[in-house]
Formats: sequence, structure tokens, C-alpha cells
Amino acid sequence: MKRSGEAGQAAPIYITMVAGLLFLALALFTVGQAGAKHSGAQSAADAAALAAAQESRDDFVSVKVLENLLNPAFLDDIFNGDPMGTAVGCEAAERFADRNEAVLVTDERGEGCRAMEDRWGFKVHVETKKPMGATILPGTADKKAEAFATAIVEPRCTFKPAEDEENPPTDGEEPPPDGDNPGDTEQVSPGSLECGGTMWDIDPEHLDLLPDSADLFSVRLAQD
Repeated sequence: MKRSGEAGQAAPIYITMVAGLLFLALALFTVGQAGAKHSGAQSAADAAALAAAQESRDDFVSVKVLENLLNPAFLDDIFNGDPMGTAVGCEAAERFADRNEAVLVTDERGEGCRAMEDRWGFKVHVETKKPMGATILPGTADKKAEAFATAIVEPRCTFKPAEDEENPPTDGEEPPPDGDNPGDTEQVSPGSLECGGTMWDIDPEHLDLLPDSADLFSVRLAQD
């Protein structure tokens, strides 16, 4: 009878221990679920920021760089200074956030994606489309994961201006005419671009051979 009484007393302890272990397991599952949600939100934010920066880079190269490819002052400012590209890019950020089951979040400035003011890049703020769902923790069922990301654009190349070739006329000689149309001037190369050890001479007659935008400018994630 004594053993039966001891067994009866131990049963509630076992039940309490099992219940505690189950609660702990559910709590760990909830934490893991929250971590997975946050990881997904961060992946969406990273993809959105990179997409915005890449869109801005490609737009800048296809328009501004091509239009000013024979302008040495422009090239020096862009490749040897601190370039500021176009603000185009947030539509791409929105698309890539959507592909990753997230949406841009409107911040205090009314923007979920914005171009940076002090450097060429974009900041994005996203949240997951789906909430956490039912969990054992109160107040988390409708909570959505949020994440921030920043992507910047940097030159891969440096610009080396062409050396001026001065051929002054000899004494008593007039400079040679420029041709039948004195107003016509021959386009000359403004210099060259060195990109990762590769030298690209800018040829006015073959501007279509410009390296790809990814060869001219890199895009990477950065800390805020």
C-alpha cells in the first residue's frame, strides 16, 4: 500500500514536468518561428535595397554617363570623386520586396524607400505580408516582422585624363586649317578608365564599346 501511495504522489510531479517540457518546446518553436520571420523580412529588405541601387546604377550609366562620355570634367567627378546618381530605383525595390512576400513600410518621412542624401545609395524599410500567426505568446499573432537595409553604389574604375598634345606652329607659319568647314572639329578621346587592372581607352568612334554598368560601378549592402 505504501508503494501505491508513493506512485500516486509522483504522478502529479511527472505530469507537471511533462507539461513544463511541452510549454518549453512550444516557446522554443515560437522563438524559432519569429527568427524565421525576421530572417525572411531581412532577406526581402536586402533584395529590395540592392534592386533599387542596381536600377539607379543602370539608369545613370545608360543616360548620364553615355551623354557625357567625352566630357573629362564629368568623368573625373564621377570616377575620381564622390558620385551621386539618379534617384530612380524605388519601383524596383517595391517589386523585389513583393517577390519576397514583403511590402515597403511608410516611415516618418512618408517613404518606405528613399535615395540617400549624403552618398549614392538607397534605404528601405519592409515588413512581411503575413503576420506571425497563433502562438502561445500573447500579442504576437498579428505581429509582422520588419527589417531595414541600405545599399550603396561605388565606382569600380578610375579616370585618367588624356595628356594634352600641344603642337604650336613654327615661327612665321599659320596653323593648318581644320578642313573645308572651319567649324568642324574632330572629336578626341578624353582619356581612359582603369577598371580592376583593365584599361579601357575611350574612343569617340566606338562609344558603344563602353563596359557594362556592373563593370563600372559596384552595388553592395552597407551598414546604416
